[in-house]
Amino acid sequence: MTARRVSIAVAILAFAFSLTACTDQVGGQAAPSSSQTGTSAPTTGSESIDPDNPFAGLNPCTILDQALEGLDFPKAVPTVADAKESCRASKPSTVSSQGADVAVSLQPGRGYRDNVGNPSQASEGNVNGRPAIEERDPLNVAGQCGVWLEVKPTSRAQVLVASGGDTQASCKLVEEVAPKVETQLPKTN
Repeated sequence: MTARRVSIAVAILAFAFSLTACTDQVGGQAAPSSSQTGTSAPTTGSESIDPDNPFAGLNPCTILDQALEGLDFPKAVPTVADAKESCRASKPSTVSSQGADVAVSLQPGRGYRDNVGNPSQASEGNVNGRPAIEERDPLNVAGQCGVWLEVKPTSRAQVLVASGGDTQASCKLVEEVAPKVETQLPKTN
Protein backbone atom coordinates (compact mmCIF):
# COMPACT_ATOMS: atom_id res chain seq x y z
CA MET A 1 0.00 0.00 0.00
CA THR A 2 1.43 3.40 -0.87
CA ALA A 3 2.04 6.13 1.70
CA ARG A 4 -0.83 8.11 0.16
CA ARG A 5 -3.24 5.20 0.65
CA VAL A 6 -2.07 4.80 4.24
CA SER A 7 -2.70 8.51 4.83
CA ILE A 8 -6.15 8.28 3.29
CA ALA A 9 -6.95 5.21 5.39
CA VAL A 10 -6.04 7.00 8.65
CA ALA A 11 -8.01 10.11 7.62
CA ILE A 12 -11.05 7.96 6.89
CA LEU A 13 -10.58 6.09 10.15
CA ALA A 14 -10.32 9.30 12.17
CA PHE A 15 -13.35 10.76 10.40
CA ALA A 16 -15.43 7.63 11.00
CA PHE A 17 -14.55 7.57 14.70
CA SER A 18 -15.35 11.25 15.11
CA LEU A 19 -18.85 10.86 13.65
CA THR A 20 -20.12 7.81 15.51
CA ALA A 21 -20.54 6.40 18.96
CA CYS A 22 -21.96 3.07 20.03
CA THR A 23 -25.23 2.38 21.77
CA ASP A 24 -23.60 -0.40 23.79
CA GLN A 25 -20.17 -1.40 24.96
CA VAL A 26 -17.95 -3.71 22.93
CA GLY A 27 -20.14 -5.06 20.15
CA GLY A 28 -22.52 -2.07 20.13
CA GLN A 29 -24.28 -0.71 17.08
CA ALA A 30 -23.17 2.61 15.62
CA ALA A 31 -25.39 5.59 16.35
CA PRO A 32 -24.96 9.34 15.76
CA SER A 33 -22.91 10.97 18.46
CA SER A 34 -24.59 13.57 20.61
CA SER A 35 -21.31 15.06 21.82
CA GLN A 36 -19.97 18.17 20.22
CA THR A 37 -16.55 18.13 18.64
CA GLY A 38 -13.96 20.84 18.83
CA THR A 39 -13.99 21.37 22.59
CA SER A 40 -10.45 20.17 23.18
CA ALA A 41 -8.55 22.89 21.36
CA PRO A 42 -5.98 24.67 23.47
CA THR A 43 -7.49 27.60 25.31
CA THR A 44 -6.19 31.11 24.91
CA GLY A 45 -7.28 32.39 28.30
CA SER A 46 -10.26 34.28 26.90
CA GLU A 47 -12.22 31.07 26.36
CA SER A 48 -14.03 29.35 29.22
CA ILE A 49 -12.80 25.91 30.19
CA ASP A 50 -15.39 23.14 30.09
CA PRO A 51 -15.21 21.28 33.44
CA ASP A 52 -16.56 18.13 31.74
CA ASN A 53 -13.73 18.16 29.19
CA PRO A 54 -10.60 16.59 30.69
CA PHE A 55 -8.65 17.63 27.58
CA ALA A 56 -9.21 21.39 27.95
CA GLY A 57 -5.88 23.08 27.35
CA LEU A 58 -4.23 19.98 25.84
CA ASN A 59 -2.96 19.92 22.28
CA PRO A 60 -3.17 16.53 20.53
CA CYS A 61 -0.31 17.49 18.18
CA THR A 62 2.02 18.18 21.11
CA ILE A 63 1.03 14.87 22.72
CA LEU A 64 1.68 12.97 19.48
CA ASP A 65 5.00 14.71 18.82
CA GLN A 66 6.24 13.78 22.30
CA ALA A 67 5.02 10.17 21.94
CA LEU A 68 6.79 9.80 18.57
CA GLU A 69 10.05 11.37 19.73
CA GLY A 70 13.02 9.35 18.46
CA LEU A 71 10.95 7.39 15.90
CA ASP A 72 11.83 9.59 12.89
CA PHE A 73 8.34 10.97 12.29
CA PRO A 74 7.80 14.53 11.08
CA LYS A 75 5.90 16.98 13.26
CA ALA A 76 2.24 16.12 13.79
CA VAL A 77 -0.42 18.13 11.99
CA PRO A 78 -4.16 18.45 12.67
CA THR A 79 -6.29 15.91 10.83
CA VAL A 80 -8.62 17.04 8.09
CA ALA A 81 -11.60 15.24 9.63
CA ASP A 82 -11.39 16.73 13.13
CA ALA A 83 -8.61 19.29 13.44
CA LYS A 84 -9.49 20.43 16.97
CA GLU A 85 -9.42 16.96 18.53
CA SER A 86 -7.03 14.96 16.35
CA CYS A 87 -3.52 15.11 14.93
CA ARG A 88 -1.48 12.78 12.78
CA ALA A 89 2.06 12.20 11.63
CA SER A 90 3.06 10.20 8.57
CA LYS A 91 6.36 8.56 7.76
CA PRO A 92 6.69 7.42 4.13
CA SER A 93 8.00 4.00 3.20
CA THR A 94 11.65 3.70 2.26
CA VAL A 95 13.74 0.89 0.83
CA SER A 96 14.64 -0.23 4.37
CA SER A 97 11.43 0.48 6.31
CA GLN A 98 7.69 0.45 5.93
CA GLY A 99 5.87 3.74 6.28
CA ALA A 100 3.22 4.40 8.88
CA ASP A 101 0.53 6.90 9.74
CA VAL A 102 -0.09 7.56 13.45
CA ALA A 103 -2.96 9.62 14.84
CA VAL A 104 -4.06 10.74 18.30
CA SER A 105 -7.59 11.88 19.00
CA LEU A 106 -8.76 13.38 22.31
CA GLN A 107 -12.51 12.79 22.58
CA PRO A 108 -14.54 14.18 25.47
CA GLY A 109 -18.00 12.69 25.88
CA ARG A 110 -17.10 9.25 24.47
CA GLY A 111 -16.20 6.25 26.62
CA TYR A 112 -13.23 4.08 25.79
CA ARG A 113 -15.52 1.11 25.11
CA ASP A 114 -17.68 3.10 22.67
CA ASN A 115 -17.34 2.72 18.92
CA VAL A 116 -15.55 -0.59 18.70
CA GLY A 117 -16.03 -1.28 15.01
CA ASN A 118 -14.55 -4.79 14.90
CA PRO A 119 -15.41 -6.38 18.29
CA SER A 120 -14.13 -9.82 17.24
CA GLN A 121 -10.65 -8.26 16.96
CA ALA A 122 -10.81 -6.21 20.20
CA SER A 123 -9.33 -7.04 23.58
CA GLU A 124 -9.60 -5.22 26.89
CA GLY A 125 -6.61 -4.60 29.08
CA ASN A 126 -4.68 -1.61 30.33
CA VAL A 127 -1.89 0.73 29.33
CA ASN A 128 0.27 1.80 32.27
CA GLY A 129 -2.62 0.73 34.54
CA ARG A 130 -5.23 2.77 32.62
CA PRO A 131 -8.24 0.80 31.23
CA ALA A 132 -7.92 0.38 27.47
CA ILE A 133 -9.06 -1.58 24.44
CA GLU A 134 -6.80 -2.61 21.59
CA GLU A 135 -8.54 -3.27 18.30
CA ARG A 136 -6.97 -4.89 15.26
CA ASP A 137 -8.30 -3.73 11.89
CA PRO A 138 -10.94 -1.38 13.37
CA LEU A 139 -12.72 -0.87 10.05
CA ASN A 140 -12.13 -4.45 8.91
CA VAL A 141 -9.24 -3.20 6.78
CA ALA A 142 -5.89 -4.94 7.13
CA GLY A 143 -2.96 -2.85 8.29
CA GLN A 144 -4.65 -0.83 11.04
CA CYS A 145 -4.54 -1.05 14.82
CA GLY A 146 -5.87 1.23 17.54
CA VAL A 147 -5.83 1.67 21.30
CA TRP A 148 -8.69 3.41 23.09
CA LEU A 149 -7.64 4.79 26.51
CA GLU A 150 -10.07 5.73 29.29
CA VAL A 151 -9.61 9.27 30.55
CA LYS A 152 -12.88 9.70 32.42
CA PRO A 153 -15.86 7.34 32.35
CA THR A 154 -17.16 9.41 29.45
CA SER A 155 -13.95 10.52 27.71
CA ARG A 156 -11.19 8.75 25.83
CA ALA A 157 -7.98 9.18 23.91
CA GLN A 158 -7.43 7.12 20.77
CA VAL A 159 -4.10 6.15 19.27
CA LEU A 160 -4.48 4.83 15.72
CA VAL A 161 -1.85 3.36 13.39
CA ALA A 162 -2.06 2.36 9.73
CA SER A 163 0.95 0.65 8.23
CA GLY A 164 0.33 -0.57 4.72
CA GLY A 165 -1.43 -3.91 4.87
CA ASP A 166 0.56 -5.11 7.88
CA THR A 167 -1.72 -5.27 10.93
CA GLN A 168 0.99 -6.87 13.08
CA ALA A 169 3.39 -3.97 12.40
CA SER A 170 0.62 -1.46 13.15
CA CYS A 171 -0.19 -3.14 16.47
CA LYS A 172 3.49 -3.29 17.41
CA LEU A 173 3.82 0.46 16.77
CA VAL A 174 0.57 1.36 18.56
CA GLU A 175 1.73 -0.69 21.56
CA GLU A 176 4.94 1.36 21.59
CA VAL A 177 3.25 4.75 21.19
CA ALA A 178 0.14 4.32 23.39
CA PRO A 179 2.09 4.14 26.71
CA LYS A 180 3.87 7.37 25.79
CA VAL A 181 0.53 9.04 25.04
CA GLU A 182 -0.95 7.69 28.29
CA THR A 183 1.65 9.39 30.45
CA GLN A 184 0.56 12.78 29.05
CA LEU A 185 -3.18 12.32 29.72
CA PRO A 186 -5.09 13.58 32.75
CA LYS A 187 -5.46 10.92 35.42
CA THR A 188 -8.81 9.10 35.60
CA ASN A 189 -11.18 9.64 38.50
